[in-house]
Formats: sequence, C-alpha cells, structure tokens
Amino acid sequence: MNLDTFFEEIKKTPINVTVNSEVSPTRASLDNEALFQLPFICMAILVIAKGNRKPIVSQLGQLVGECLERSMPTFKGSSQHLGWSANLRVRTVKALSFLELTNLIVVSNRNSRVQLSEIGKKVAQKALDGQDDLAASLLSIAREYRNICVTRQLEMELIE
Repeated sequence: MNLDTFFEEIKKTPINVTVNSEVSPTRASLDNEALFQLPFICMAILVIAKGNRKPIVSQLGQLVGECLERSMPTFKGSSQHLGWSANLRVRTVKALSFLELTNLIVVSNRNSRVQLSEIGKKVAQKALDGQDDLAASLLSIAREYRNICVTRQLEMELIE
C-alpha cells in the first residue's frame, strides 16, 4: 500500500476512541524511569549547585546518582548503585550541557566547580518553594547532598 492510498483509506474509515471517564486520576509518583529524565536531572543539578559547597564537574555524575539513591526510598539498600550508572552519568552530562547553554549554571574555568547564575538561583528556589512531590524530592536530594559533603569532610579529618 502506498502513502496516498493509506490516507484515502483513513479518510473513509471512521475512527473512534472510547475514553472511560469513571477512572479516578491516580496520584503521580516518581518511578525508576523518571530518574533518568533530563528535566529531573537538571533540577537535581540545580539543587546540588545551590548548596554552600559547589560540586566539581567531574564528580557531578556520581553525586547525582548517590543523592538520588539515598533520597528515593525504592533505591535505599538496593544493589543498583546509581552512583556508578553509566546511563545516569551520560544523561547528567547532557543535563549539565543544557543548563550551561541556557545560562542557568556557570562552570568555573579556574576550579571546575558548578555555580548557579542569578536566573538559575530563581529557578531552583521556585522549584523548592512548591508544595508538591517535586519540591519534596528536591529538598530530599539537597539534604542528602549536604549529608554526603559532611560525611566526606569527616572522613578527611579522620585520615589526617
């Protein structure tokens, strides 16, 4: 069947889509696939970079993975180790590139640390001020990032 015949047949054939209006809407929640969506990763990067300790670009992929793993109940105690996920690291690089192109973040050439621009600070704060699941998830990610930083600092003090 060629393309013209296909479109002629479609015009002749009535198409009906039935929708069940009795189904109650379910509450949206984050699932495993959501963790690898670029907008969510972008927001995680913004929240991490908003903290007092600015992350180093080369460590960002692992930091995002560790924060997600610690803050999402489904990954606590799992064997998936998101911090080492190659897929998550690739998507983190793509998210980082997007944030830099849109001027939401600035990567310092001197020390390779990620810093928020003024508009990036506003976007991150707006997301954190919300009263929804996204804000709760982002606050949890920010808390876990602080915990990771404190843990690393304590480990460094023990080594010295």
